Amino acid sequence: MGVIRSGIHLAETDEEKEAVCRFRYQIYVTEMGRLSQVADHDTKMLVEPQDATARIFYAAVDGEVVATSRFSWGGDAPFSERMIELYNLAPFLAELPPEAIAVGERGMVKPALRGSPIFTELGQYSMKFVREERVQLIFGLCEPHLLSRYVSQGVRTYAKKNVNSADAGYFIPIVTVVEDVEYLRRIGSPTADTAKDWGDDARIPACVDRLITNGGNVMSQRLIASADYLQEVQSALGDLAAHQLSALDGLSEAAAGKALGKSNIIECVAGDRVLKKGSVARNMFVVLEGTLEVRDDAGTLIRVLSPGEVFGEMAFLLEQPRSAHVDAATNCRILSLSEGTIRQSITADPEVAARLLLNVSKILCKRVLENG
Repeated sequence: MGVIRSGIHLAETDEEKEAVCRFRYQIYVTEMGRLSQVADHDTKMLVEPQDATARIFYAAVDGEVVATSRFSWGGDAPFSERMIELYNLAPFLAELPPEAIAVGERGMVKPALRGSPIFTELGQYSMKFVREERVQLIFGLCEPHLLSRYVSQGVRTYAKKNVNSADAGYFIPIVTVVEDVEYLRRIGSPTADTAKDWGDDARIPACVDRLITNGGNVMSQRLIASADYLQEVQSALGDLAAHQLSALDGLSEAAAGKALGKSNIIECVAGDRVLKKGSVARNMFVVLEGTLEVRDDAGTLIRVLSPGEVFGEMAFLLEQPRSAHVDAATNCRILSLSEGTIRQSITADPEVAARLLLNVSKILCKRVLENG
């Protein structure tokens, strides 16, 4: 068996690719409980058809894979029907040649190294290929709790419908513009200062600009004036009955603005599995509109969530994986609160954090009493 090279590399040998597939199995199947239906449990590897033509990058320490990502590039092979449908690529392919588009998937990091620079370094390494081939758009998916981080890096949402999988979880389609420096400056992307300016030759088509900038079905606090974003949230919660509590009760406009830092409003459609049991994300959600259902593995209904209620709070408070599935029973809008913002508030803005968590506690107490 060959040696897995330490450092960051493109997986080229069979040994390197198998090591990556075993690492995927550890993270996705063993840790997160995802994709068990397509994984090979005998070899403990997660191998997918697109691996045959994709460029697989990995980082290794002491011969052990600790991070990986996969790029499917239109210049290497045609995009599969799955990718075209999943990422809504058809309108983009109508305006750009396939070699100007790539899809990034299966990005993951060893638990002990999450929060370290390793995944950023892996991304910088893979971007060499992107720049050499002059890829202009990179598509991907992200979980709701990671959206603010990606948005701060210049990534944008664009799809009218998010990606829902009972096995893998709930994801938001995102796109990165690589070359159009004028566009990058307009959206305040930090990559504008380091991107090579190819001039008019790198301008993305008008229809692509429209698709990207309409924001899709996600409203990010990072991209909207604070007053307008707060008004959007308060307008939804303001319709609650007088006896109902909300997570923002008693917070001044300034305090509410702090509590909503790095949050996002997400539109879901009936049938979406918004939270998957076992997921390691710890952000909390507030129902703004519509109804959601909490169910166990057997599908038994545990409770129904209506506007003003919170969910995902157990993972946040206990720092444990999600304890149940949450599905959208109707079309709905939910507010995704940033775990990092709330935890930072406990130290930096204790009064804001105390009021927010007190409201959450009251909502939970009321739930216990009602379920008596």
